[in-house]
Amino acid sequence: MTEADVNLKAYPLADAHFTKTLLDLVQQSRNYRQLWKGANEATRTLHRGISEFTVMAVDTGPLEITLHLPLLCGDKNVPYVLMHSKQTLEQACGVSRLVITCSVTIKKGFQLK
Repeated sequence: MTEADVNLKAYPLADAHFTKTLLDLVQQSRNYRQLWKGANEATRTLHRGISEFTVMAVDTGPLEITLHLPLLCGDKNVPYVLMHSKQTLEQACGVSRLVITCSVTIKKGFQLK
């Protein structure tokens, strides 16, 4: 998949500055234990109503794994954004496996808002 194909299909795609801000926020939420990694856990947080926002990688294969998430985010009024690379999302989540999506959750009493 080329860069032009990704830009046509992926909306809303984060630019470089917004990607850096998102990765910093994901790292902070990991430190506060407010981060859920993976498509199944992101779906679970959306169904429970505790998701603050969702970040998805564009270079997911097969794409059908994450196609339900934008629809579910729209139903639950939860913002979502797409990033270029699942490898950068992996580094921000602090795991050794590729992360295709993650969800930042709400916990009362924590400093991350």
